[in-house]
Amino acid sequence: MQRGRLAGMTDYPSRLQRAREAVAAQGIDVALVGTGAEFAYLTGSWVSSHERLTCLVIRPDAEPVIVAPRTDIESLEGVATQLRGWSDGEDPYALAVEGCTPRKVAVGSTLTADHVLRFQELLDGASFTLATTALADLFTRKDDEEITELRRAAQAIDAVHAQVPGLLQAGRTEVEVAEDLRALILREHTSVDFIIVGSGAHGANPHYDFGDRVLAVGDPVVVDIGGTLSSGYHSDCTRTYVVGGDPSAAPEDFLDAYAVLEQAQAAGRAAIRPGATAQDVDRATREVIEEAGWGEFFTHRTGHGIGLSTHEEPFIMEGNSLQLAASMAFSIEPGIYVPGKWGMRLEDIVVTTEDGYESLNQSPRELR
Repeated sequence: MQRGRLAGMTDYPSRLQRAREAVAAQGIDVALVGTGAEFAYLTGSWVSSHERLTCLVIRPDAEPVIVAPRTDIESLEGVATQLRGWSDGEDPYALAVEGCTPRKVAVGSTLTADHVLRFQELLDGASFTLATTALADLFTRKDDEEITELRRAAQAIDAVHAQVPGLLQAGRTEVEVAEDLRALILREHTSVDFIIVGSGAHGANPHYDFGDRVLAVGDPVVVDIGGTLSSGYHSDCTRTYVVGGDPSAAPEDFLDAYAVLEQAQAAGRAAIRPGATAQDVDRATREVIEEAGWGEFFTHRTGHGIGLSTHEEPFIMEGNSLQLAASMAFSIEPGIYVPGKWGMRLEDIVVTTEDGYESLNQSPRELR
C-alpha cells in the first residue's frame, strides 16, 4: 500500500544537500534511509515496497540515489534523486553501495533488521551508526512550512477537544465516546492515529485505549487523541475532563493533584528556551510533581518530538542532553496516575522560539 507525495513541501533538493553535508561533517561514508517518515522528509515520497528493499542512499561524494524494486519505480518518478531499479533475483544491497567501500555507515531507523543484517554481511568491517541521530538537526529543526502544518494539525485536534465535554455524559460507555471521537477526528484529518478514553481507574494506565466501562457523574476521564493531515503531519493533544462538566463532583484528591499537574506543565513550558536541554524541561515538570508528593505516580517522560512521526526527537526526558533550538516541535505532557483510582495528563504541542516557546494547542487546560 502506498501513500501519495507530500503536498506543498517542495525544497527536497535543499534537504538532500543538507543531509549530504551532515554526513560529510560526521565522517560518514554512506547513509542508508529506508521508507517511512525520514524517507518522506528527504524525498516527499511515502512509497512502500513491503519486504523488498527501497533505500535512499546519501553519500558526501555522489548525488543521492534511490534503490527500489522495478515494480515501484514508477511511483518514485519526479523525486529529486537518481533512481536505480532492481528485479527479484538481483542483489539490491550491492547496488545500493556500488562504487563505494564505506568504513562508516549510517542506517535509518525504519530500515528493518533483515536489510541491516544484509548490509552488515556485505560491508564486513564497516562500523554502523544511526542515521536518525546523524541527521537529527534536519529532522528536529522544523522549517516554516512544517510549523504551519503542525499549527494546522493542532487547530484541527483542538476543534475535536472542543466537542468532548458534550460527549462525556453519564450512562455512555468509553467505546461510544471513542466512536464519536473517531468521526470527529476524521472531519479534520485524513486518518486517526489513536484514541484514548480512560475513565475512572482506566485513566491510571497511560496507554489505555477504551473499553465498555460506563461513565458516571464526577468520573475523571483522560482523553488523548491524534490524527494525520493530508500533508503527513500529526496532531497529538491530551486533556482531562470530568463527566458532567462539574469539577467539584470529582474526588477531592484528584482535584488536589490536578492543580499540581497544571503547575507542573506550566513549569515545563516556562523552561523552554534555546540552549536549555531536553532534560532541563523534564526536570522542571517533575520537580513540581515530586515536591507536591505525587512523584511516584509520574511514570513517563515529559514529552516527545512530533512531525511526520507522532513520536520523534527531541525526547523530553532525563538523560537527554540535547540542547533545544528554535523551531524544534515537541509535546509537554506530564501526568499523574494512581492505580485503582484515577489518572490525569495535560499535553500541548509547543515550538521553541528565539526567546521561549509557542504553544500550538489552544484548547483550555482547566478541568471541564
